Amino acid sequence: MRTAQLVDLLAREAGPAPRRRVETRLIAAVLAGSIASVVATIVLLGVNVGFADMGGPLVAKLGYMASVLLAALWFADRISRPGASTRRAVWLLIAVFVAMAVLAAIVLARAPEPERLAMLLGGSWASCPLRGAALSLPALAAALWAMRGLAPVRPRAAGFAAGLVAGSVGALGYALYCIELSPPFVMVWYTLGMLIPAAAGALLGTRALRW
Repeated sequence: MRTAQLVDLLAREAGPAPRRRVETRLIAAVLAGSIASVVATIVLLGVNVGFADMGGPLVAKLGYMASVLLAALWFADRISRPGASTRRAVWLLIAVFVAMAVLAAIVLARAPEPERLAMLLGGSWASCPLRGAALSLPALAAALWAMRGLAPVRPRAAGFAAGLVAGSVGALGYALYCIELSPPFVMVWYTLGMLIPAAAGALLGTRALRW
C-alpha cells in the first residue's frame, strides 16, 4: 500500500479535529482537581475561621499561587502542542517566582532581625509543603490524564507542567486552612509544596505521557 493511500484510509470519514481540545481537557482537569482539593481541605483540615479577615496579605498569597497556576497552565497548553514554543510560558513562570522572591526579600530586609526567622518558618513550615503536595494528588492524576489525551513530545517536561498545575491547585486548597501570611514563608514553603508534585509529575510523565 502506498503512503498516500494509507493516509487517505486513515483520514476517511474522520471529520474535523475537535476545537479547543487542549484547553478543554486542561480546564476540566483543573476544575476536578480544585473541587477535590477544596473538599479534602474542608473534611480533613477544616477552614481557617479568620480567612475572610486576612486582607491584603491574603490577596498577595492567593495572587502568587493563582499566577503560578495560570503560568503553569499556559506552559502545559504549549507543551501539549507538537512544535509549539514554550519559551514565553517558561519566562512567565520564572517571572512569577522571581517577583515573589523579591517581595519576600524586601519584607525580610525591612523586618527587625530578631523577627526574620519567625517570618520565614512560621508555625507550620514542616507540614505546609507536605500537606499542599498531598492535596494536589487528585489534580495531578487529572492533569496527567488530560495531557495523556493530547500530544506532548517531551514527556518529562510535560509531566513537570502537569505537576506544577496540580501543585498550585493543591496550594490554593490548602490556603483555606493555613494561617501563614508572611511572604518569605509563602515563597519558600508554598513553593516547595508546589514543586514536589511538579517533580513527581516529571518522573511519572516519562511513562504516563509517552506515546
